[in-house]
Order: sequence, then C-alpha cells, then structure tokens
Amino acid sequence: MIGQIFRCLMVLLFLLTGTYVSAGTLADKVEQHQLDNGATVLFVERHSSPTVSAYISFGVGSVNETSVQRGAAHLLEHMLFKGTKTLGTKDYKAEKKLLAEIEKLGEQIDHVKNQTPVNDDQLSRLRQQLKQLQDQHRSLVVKDEFSKIYAQNGGVGYNAFTGKDQTTYLINLPANKLELWAAIESDRLQNAVFREFFTERDVVHEERRRSYESNPGGMLYETLIATAFKVHPYRDPVIGWNSDIDNLSLEDIRTFFEKYYRPANMAITLVGDFDSVNALAMIKRYFGPIDSGVKVPIVTDKEPPQNGQRRVHISYDAEPQMMMAFHKPTLPAYDDYVFDLIMQLLTEGRTSRLYQSLVLKQQLVASVGSFTAPGSRYDNLMILALSPRKGVSFKQVEDAVYREIERLKTDPVTYAELNKAKKQITTGMLQRLQDNSGLARMLSSYQVLGDWRYLVDYEKNLKKVSPDDVMNATKKYLKTDNETVATLGRGENI
Repeated sequence: MIGQIFRCLMVLLFLLTGTYVSAGTLADKVEQHQLDNGATVLFVERHSSPTVSAYISFGVGSVNETSVQRGAAHLLEHMLFKGTKTLGTKDYKAEKKLLAEIEKLGEQIDHVKNQTPVNDDQLSRLRQQLKQLQDQHRSLVVKDEFSKIYAQNGGVGYNAFTGKDQTTYLINLPANKLELWAAIESDRLQNAVFREFFTERDVVHEERRRSYESNPGGMLYETLIATAFKVHPYRDPVIGWNSDIDNLSLEDIRTFFEKYYRPANMAITLVGDFDSVNALAMIKRYFGPIDSGVKVPIVTDKEPPQNGQRRVHISYDAEPQMMMAFHKPTLPAYDDYVFDLIMQLLTEGRTSRLYQSLVLKQQLVASVGSFTAPGSRYDNLMILALSPRKGVSFKQVEDAVYREIERLKTDPVTYAELNKAKKQITTGMLQRLQDNSGLARMLSSYQVLGDWRYLVDYEKNLKKVSPDDVMNATKKYLKTDNETVATLGRGENI
C-alpha cells in the first residue's frame, strides 16, 4: 500500500514537471520571488498548451473586518468588477462629479433611515433624487468592460471568491495575452472606481436572501457557525448580517480596500506557458509601483473551550437536515492531518463508515458528508452534514453517528483501511492539480494562508498518521462537550 501511495506521488510530480523526479524536485519547480513592495510571486512553467492561469490572492477576508465593516470583503468582491478610471467609463471626468453627489446623497439616506422615528416622506424624496442621479450616471458607464475585454482576448473562467481568510481574483487566458492581464489587474488595484455602490449593496441583500434566508441549507449552516463560535469573528457570515449590509458605507469599503488589498498581503501566481524571466520583469513593471499597504494583523480573539454541548433547532417548512460540528485545530497542526483521515474514513465514498452504516444498512439518512469550516487560518470545525429519511428523528441519526465515533475511539482502525484512506486523499489532490488552474489556486491559497510549501510536505505528513493518532484525536475532539448540533425542519423532529 505504501508503494501505491509513492507511485501516486510520482504521477503528481510528473504532472507538475513533465518527468518523473524525486519528491524534492517539486519544491524546485515552484519558483518564488519577492517584490520590493512585499508582493509574493509564484511561477510554475508548463509548456504543454499555450495558456496561463493567473491568480491574485490577498490574505484578507471577512475575519479581518471590525464590527462596523462586516460584509466589506464580500461587497468589495462585487465592487472590484466595476472598473477603473479608464475602464468601465465613457467619460470619467463627468462621471466623477456624479459619483461624489451619489455618495453624499446615499450617506444622507442611510442617516435618515436609521433615525427613530423614520421620516418616511423625507426618505422617499431622497430616494427619488438618488434614482435620478443613478439614471444619469448609468449613461456614462460601460457595463462589464473587464469581462468583455478578457472574453474578446480568449480569457475564460474570469471570476473571484471571498472567504473568511482570503480573497482571490482569477483568469485563464492565452499565453500571448499575459501582459494584457498585468495591465488590467494592476490598473484595478491602483485606480479602482466603486461604481453603482448603492445598487450593488441592494444586490448583496438579494444574494443574502437567496443564499441564507430562503435557503434551508444556507440557513442551517449560518446558524450552526454562529452557535459554535461565541467570541472568534469566524462566527459572522462572509456576506454579513442584514444590518451590516444596510450600514456599510462607501467610505468603509474604500478604506478597507486601500489598507489591505495591497502587496504586503498579496500573492501573484502564474502557472502555464510563459518564460519566468520575462514574466517577472513584466510583473515588476506593472505591480512594482503599487504601495506596499498594511500587513493584515493577526486576529487576537480566541475562542474559549466549549465545555458543553450546544444545540439549536430551526423550525422551517423544508425536509429535515442536520449538522454536527466539533472544534478542531487548523493547519499546520499535526491533528489537522489526522482529521483529514477521520473525515475520509467516516464519510468519503460508498465504502466510508457512516455511508455504509447510516445510508445503506440502517437507512436512517439519504446522504452524509463532512467538511471543515468556516476558515483555515484559525482553529475551525469538522462538520458532519446529514439528511434524515422520512420518519427518522434527529436523535436516531445522532445516536447512530456516535456509535460510529465510539468505534473509532475503542477499535483501532486497521492499517489497510487507513492506507486506503491516505491513497484516496492523495488521489483527490492529484486530480485537483492536473490542470493549470487547479495548481495555481492551491499554490495561491496556501501562500496567503502561510506557505505554499504545505503542498510539498502534505504527503509526507499524511503518511505519518497512525491508527493510534486517529484514536487519540477522536477521543480528544469528537465528544459532546466539544459539539454543536444544528437541526432544521418542520416542527421539532427530535
């Protein structure tokens, strides 16, 4: 079995380098540079196709927001697609004046709507004035110009995502369009114009309604996280609470962006068909002049030990769902590797323990899965997600889960089962790294979380995990005093 894992690693290295090499060569193939302003640059040359995956990640997310900024990182993701002083506008000089008027009027509306009692007549008049200004402004805007330029030049997968710990902007494009990417993205960082702010804030409200308030799964997850964390800012949703979105100001967004979305917190990752010497010179030319910015501070809020089970039920007209969460350490702690294997053993695939027991044999649930959340920079949760079948109570499911957890505590997992799980994890990683974008995403992500070399050492550390490690971690963390249970459905179903 160890030999099979080793061969799997050799295939991974072949995909990264084009030849079978020793494990140490993987680190050599990732070329790292540091710009004078603090930006980290990661390169992997792959010349199998004339394309490049370009990722820009910032080690900043919703966990770095203050109580008056909640939702800022997510709303910024929206706003940074709105263009710059030269892109997205027909006449920036004329537009700039209108934008200032819109911001001033929008702030006035926010002030009036927060008064007690609210002057509805005044609020209605102000909103009508804002609409008139927004209509004027709309005539000066070129919608989605970033996307159009990339599409016209062969770019695909243009996107962004924001999480608790990081924010990433990405594109896959032809190799001969790499300088176009550098010009657009450096311009966005230096000359972003936050157009249509108040309109986009309403869009985020609607996104929140769809994803959480009228979505049973989103509602359950959000409630679970807010119950499991009492102190750490992981408890707050990335999108923000409704009151947060209501009160985010354009100045809040601008300040957050100008402070943290800067080279001090940035990793630029290119994977594909390019020459690293020329690419580095180009990146220095476009991104080098950007001010360093402020390093994102460490979050000092620390979640205290739970010391008692927490339970919450959401009465909602939907099929029953439940989640069981346990606090755990995050990477690079050794027990984080152990948890990768615990989740693999319990829920991954048709041969996993919970699938075999709860889905096939006892037929208590229609589905079972596991994942870690809500972030990876600070201690997080292992979450089990289950969908009870009709007529099955949450308690029946929970009892059945605990019977399987107790097996892990009392009966050491066999080396054969453990090695099979290790191989499955390694194969899954291999699949994610097969294309340029998958590798760029993982390098970029792990760099802003700490160090991309986590990928190099992952296989070695995973192989160290023993049956005793699995048993000890299960005893230490998978216990009721460390657990939060969230359920959702019609009535109580307990």
